[in-house]
Amino acid sequence: MPLAVTHVLLTIILLDLFRDYIIKKKRLIPLHFIFIGGIAGLIPDIDIPIFWLLNLFKLNITWFHGTFTHLFLIPIAILAASLITYRYNKKAGILLGIISFGYGFHIFLDFLFYGCNISPFWPIITHNFNGLSHYLNIPGLEQGLDAFILLAWLWHEEVRHKISDFI
Repeated sequence: MPLAVTHVLLTIILLDLFRDYIIKKKRLIPLHFIFIGGIAGLIPDIDIPIFWLLNLFKLNITWFHGTFTHLFLIPIAILAASLITYRYNKKAGILLGIISFGYGFHIFLDFLFYGCNISPFWPIITHNFNGLSHYLNIPGLEQGLDAFILLAWLWHEEVRHKISDFI
């Protein structure tokens, strides 16, 4: 499973690339929306601290990570709310769309790596799919992925925005 850093970084990077290279209107998607999108990339894992909290109070709850919070129906519902909201409040509609993307991208990454150890298509599809981790047996893959993504993004920012000028 991609680590939290991967979920945040990849969401922020993809949103920023979309903002810079596709829509090319920075005012349409402010930087704080990109940051909120990165936070939304963590939302499906909210069940982990909830489990820790319940466990702290000795409530014997079965581990449920990857079930209810990892359904594609949730970002689809947020996207629908985004489209409806956009008609009345464009900024709020765009923000909801960004949250939907962050949430859905998290589920996609987990599914890509873990397959049906999460249940993104429940109750529609209950097939077993194998994720990349089933085929790739690389120790430390998640940590290496985090490092690679960060270094690639820093290189992009240096080439595109000359971030060394700010050091």
